[in-house]
Amino acid sequence: MKTPRAQPRRPKFMPQSAHTPGHPEQRGGAAGKSGALRAAIFGVNDGLVSNLSLIMGVAGATGTDPKIVLLAGVAGLLAGAFSMGAGEYISMKVQRDVFESLLSLERWELENLPEEELKELTQIYVDRGLPPDLAKEVATTLSRDPDTALETHAREELGLDPNELGNPLAAAGASFGAFSVGAIVPLLPFFFTSGAPGVTISAVLSAITLFAVGSLMSVFTGRQPFYSGLRMLGVGAAAASITYLIGSLFHVSSI
Repeated sequence: MKTPRAQPRRPKFMPQSAHTPGHPEQRGGAAGKSGALRAAIFGVNDGLVSNLSLIMGVAGATGTDPKIVLLAGVAGLLAGAFSMGAGEYISMKVQRDVFESLLSLERWELENLPEEELKELTQIYVDRGLPPDLAKEVATTLSRDPDTALETHAREELGLDPNELGNPLAAAGASFGAFSVGAIVPLLPFFFTSGAPGVTISAVLSAITLFAVGSLMSVFTGRQPFYSGLRMLGVGAAAASITYLIGSLFHVSSI
């Protein structure tokens, strides 16, 4: 890694979390909050669409028997939420392990190859437009304190913030919660009613939520909230309708 752009000693690609995509350089601060919000929105959407589709499929197959629909809905909620939580934990844990390994390597080089690391940091600032003398002065100043040096090299070379590597347990809990919030929406009516009214209320409640979630996604897509909401509603309605029709093909009077 003597000259970062000529012969990189490590790949620039870093593994990403499934619900926080993007380049490492974009993490932290506003980008971190944006990623968390995006993960929450997609988690709610995943839970809602998947459980709505499951419930409608079961309703089509069983004639909207409330006990069976409730059992299927609760099972779908728990299975999906635990799957999302476990997947997010593993993804974040692997990502954190990789980042910690890279930071450990960087720390070793700062302790054992200080002059080469100083030249490397100086070159980074030169490449960014600073005069060589000023770049060296800045790099030298930042390299005096070991902690500051490590944080600077981590940010400049790896695009990492050593203080924000992500918490696997927190990420898993957030993913579990977001999915559960979405998955409970189409299930709620069946706690109070059954039959065709239950299906109708579930569909209407889910449609409203899908439109709202889709509108929130416009924050990231830059599209009009109404368009984004309508698109999400269309996708969810199509998925639910298809599973309901498939369930109807396998209709059984009792289980």
